[in-house]
Amino acid sequence: MARARTAVVAAALIAAVVAPPALGGPAAFAAASPVATAAETGPVVQEGGRLTVPAGEEGAVTLRFTATLAPGVRGPVSAVLRLPTMLVEIAGGPPVSEDVIRSTCAVGGVAYGACLWDMPYAYDDRPVDPPSLALPTVTVVETAGPKALAYTVTLDADRTAIVLGTPDARVELKDGTGASVAEGTVRLDFVRGTPPPDGRGAVHARDRSGVLWRYEGTGDVRRPFATRKRVGGGWNVYTAVTPLRSPDAAGHGSLVARDRSGVLWLYEGTGNPDAPFAPRERVGGGWNVYTSATGYGRSGLVARDRDGVLWAYDSNHGSGGPFEPRQRVGGGWNTYNALTPSGYNDGVLARDRSGVLWKYDHPGHAPSAPFVPRQRVGGGWNVYTALAGTGELGRDDTPDVVARDTAGRLWLYQGVRRPVSGSGWEYSLVPGPTRTLVGGGWNAYDLIF
Repeated sequence: MARARTAVVAAALIAAVVAPPALGGPAAFAAASPVATAAETGPVVQEGGRLTVPAGEEGAVTLRFTATLAPGVRGPVSAVLRLPTMLVEIAGGPPVSEDVIRSTCAVGGVAYGACLWDMPYAYDDRPVDPPSLALPTVTVVETAGPKALAYTVTLDADRTAIVLGTPDARVELKDGTGASVAEGTVRLDFVRGTPPPDGRGAVHARDRSGVLWRYEGTGDVRRPFATRKRVGGGWNVYTAVTPLRSPDAAGHGSLVARDRSGVLWLYEGTGNPDAPFAPRERVGGGWNVYTSATGYGRSGLVARDRDGVLWAYDSNHGSGGPFEPRQRVGGGWNTYNALTPSGYNDGVLARDRSGVLWKYDHPGHAPSAPFVPRQRVGGGWNVYTALAGTGELGRDDTPDVVARDTAGRLWLYQGVRRPVSGSGWEYSLVPGPTRTLVGGGWNAYDLIF
């Protein structure tokens, strides 16, 4: 089977077998058939115990094990590493990359280059073999005593490999007749690693001289931002700026900015983190009628007028400007003194005047009803002078929120999946109950988004 096909289905189809329900839901699976063994086989012993394999941008880790052959084994000896479960197609197909795991192999210090994973999957109740990695075939010269073969296998797993969980993989060696001559178990722990740049969020901040700065997420909540980058000056001409689509560390994500005369300008994301925005495009005038605006959904915008009425501008994917004609959402939005987009474009976070934070989830059928009924996040948020929803700053596949207090300290709230009822949604992505200090000095900025 070709590598591109097998790797694509590698991890996702195991997801519900070994991963939490939030990673993909239930899926059928079957245990692999027992491996037939010869009357006398040697052991396979892993070096160093269970191996932690980061599923992310960390790069390859090395699995080492030794297979000991009994005296008398000679000729070609093949080897295979098998995962303990079969892969079964889940609803919606396999949401994994084309190269879930990349491996190279060496035996006895001799490098054999890339070795390929075979990741077949079952569908329509058709049985298949379990996932396996073919190891190099070596020729053994008969010796009077036992023969030890030392294997070195690198494992470079991307973020989607997290669904592989903690497998105990079986290693079996066979001689030229097909008889098993060594077998044993190697134990692997796939853990969340650093997300790729397009899976990490970014935050922008404008200083009081009008310079815009960019903070890209690292994927490590202990140090959530890389060293800031200067985007450019002149941003103090704007009275409001908001992302339309959540910016990421890869340079994606667009925003709109309103100048003092009420003209709205669009800055499209470029996909280049060193120059994240294309030259601005004029959207139109008259936007001074709104006291607040924020992005929601897929490049949509909601704006509140002075009477507290919220209006939705759905994204226009055709010609004639970035937005469809506005639609009235409803009144009463003057109860909120802060609005910010959620980091995954799935709705809006709103803080009321008593300090309670609310989440309005976006069901995807705007503009006539852009939000499902609001969910209460929690109180005490009036201690902050700025709030900004962002993408993932850690490694748990949820959007996060940063908040600045009156002393200029920035705090990170990692997102959580909170079960909800009455909205038709299984869960809502909201800021969690605990916060982590990012650092001080953020009062240097008059705008954070």
